[in-house]
Parts: sequence; C-alpha cells; structure tokens
Amino acid sequence: MLFVISSPSGAGKSTVSRKLLAADTGLEMSVSVTTRPIRPGEVDGVDYHFVDLARFREMVTAGEFLEWAHVFGHRYGTPRAPVEAMLAAGRDILFDIDWQGAQQLHQLAGGDVVRVFIFPPSMEELERRLRSRATDSEEVIAARMARATTEVGHWDGYDYVLVNQDADVCFGALKTILDAERHRRSRQTGLIGFVRSLTRDPIVQGTGPA
Repeated sequence: MLFVISSPSGAGKSTVSRKLLAADTGLEMSVSVTTRPIRPGEVDGVDYHFVDLARFREMVTAGEFLEWAHVFGHRYGTPRAPVEAMLAAGRDILFDIDWQGAQQLHQLAGGDVVRVFIFPPSMEELERRLRSRATDSEEVIAARMARATTEVGHWDGYDYVLVNQDADVCFGALKTILDAERHRRSRQTGLIGFVRSLTRDPIVQGTGPA
C-alpha cells in the first residue's frame, strides 16, 4: 500500500508521520529527492536525498521518479527504485508529498494508493504555527500561506480528511485508517485458498456429526 499524507506546511503532517512510523513496524518512509539546500540538522539520505538541478533533470529524463513537483522554487520527487524494492519486500510505504504528487501516484497505482489530507484547525492557527517555528522570513511565511489556500482547495481529491486540532488525536485517526485499509478484502492475499479450505470442511458441507 502507498499511504499518502498531504497538508499545508505547518499543519503537522511531519509530526504525525513520525508518530506513525514509530508505532508501526510494517510501515516505511519514502525519502524524496530535492534540489533545495540542506537545512541545519538535516541528514542527506534520511530527511531527503539532496541533489543539484542538473542531476534532478537527469533523473526526470531517465524516468527515475514515480512523481515529482516544483514547489517554492525547488523540485521534489519520489525515486522509483527504493519504492519498488520496499513493495517487493512486503512493506507499506508512507509518503509525505503534496497534492500534485498524490495525484500522480494515484494515476500510476490506483487502488494501491490511500490518500489522507490533513487540515489545520484554521488558517490563523496555521500562520501562528509557521511563525512559532522562527525559521522562515516574512516573505517565506507569506508564500506558504498563499500556497496553503491552493492546497486546501484540493482536499476533495483525497480518500480521507482529518483536522489536526491535536497531534495525538490526529495520529490515532491516521493509525485507524491505516489498519482499516490493510483489512480491505482486495489487500488480503491468500483469501481464495483460505475460503476454499473452509468450504472443504466436512462440517461446513453438512457431512459432519449432527
């Protein structure tokens, strides 16, 4: 399963994503490739794979991305090979990507993609959270707020929507969605053989003792 979480910057998706990864050993994070500069405290290959624009364009041309988008003057993309390797190993994969990436993944993988959109409680609270980070200039905050309006407008392209009033409550709802989606009939392998074994049971067939 490709489990996608999207939200405006500052709505808390990174926080609840970390909680989900820590709580679920069957889930693995897809690490995106980006052309933006590395920030203090980030680790190449853990937070992102950091590349220059020329290398990113080479990867696009070579078809190395499942999806990619241009955001805030930088490019972000999901590398194809690691995702395919994780799926082959039977892992579910968590994606922290925007609505453009979610749309591209859904077009590519359809029913294997589960999309969750996280709203902030209000745009005022979103701005307060962005300012409380104390990492962005006024210009960047204004750009993030403008983009948030666009991102919120794409909520109806998602399977589930949550309002992040409280990180723990939001995490609990995400975990419930993940567990429920794993129990979908279409995702449970081996059911046909299991059901056939049940119908071969003599009691089910009515030939067992009364």
